[in-house]
Amino acid sequence: LMPRRELPPGDGHPVVIFPGLGADHHSIAPLKSFCIAQGYDAFDWGRGFNTGPQGNGSQWLEDLADDIRQLVAKNGRRMSLIGWSLGGIYARELAKILDGDVRQVITLGSPFAGDPAHTNVAWVYRLLNRRRAVIDEALKSRIALAPDVPTTSIFTRNDGIVAWQACLQRGAAGSIENIEVSGSHCGLCWNRDVLSIVADRLAQPEGRWRPYCTAPAVAGS
Repeated sequence: LMPRRELPPGDGHPVVIFPGLGADHHSIAPLKSFCIAQGYDAFDWGRGFNTGPQGNGSQWLEDLADDIRQLVAKNGRRMSLIGWSLGGIYARELAKILDGDVRQVITLGSPFAGDPAHTNVAWVYRLLNRRRAVIDEALKSRIALAPDVPTTSIFTRNDGIVAWQACLQRGAAGSIENIEVSGSHCGLCWNRDVLSIVADRLAQPEGRWRPYCTAPAVAGS
């Protein structure tokens, strides 16, 4: 029902979308369909149900990076990465690994600045993996560090799953931004405001990224 004619058209570059913990391609299908309709070469992450990283986390991410390279290889252009919840943490970390191949990252309700054990996602992780979500200080600092590409964090104070404060990127202004919307955590992939922001961000000319012009100020950011 969105007035898509008012949104900027896509330029055909590849967009890879990552689902949240305990979710699969069905959960991100509305967002993927939207990106395709806007004119992007959009893909889901290709690994089905997201149960969290398995085994050695660093090696797991390296293997996922190889899969993503192959997924978009035919396009031949730099990719944008979009991740919902835990999928946003994947997107941020993959942008660090896929150096030079990523043009921007967009996260939706992703708690990269907090401890997963302190969110309502923790019980899902325990159910899927039969163990507690544990994150040491070194890893916590690593995932809180934004990749060296334009990075947009979209969040809602009414999230209900993760603490919205954990979705805030901190540090000097530049190519990072926090954008607040209204809505729930589980509805972010088809939230009208989110889709409008995603369309605007993806349409930023490569190498000429600018912050979202109507983003509201966020206390504490």
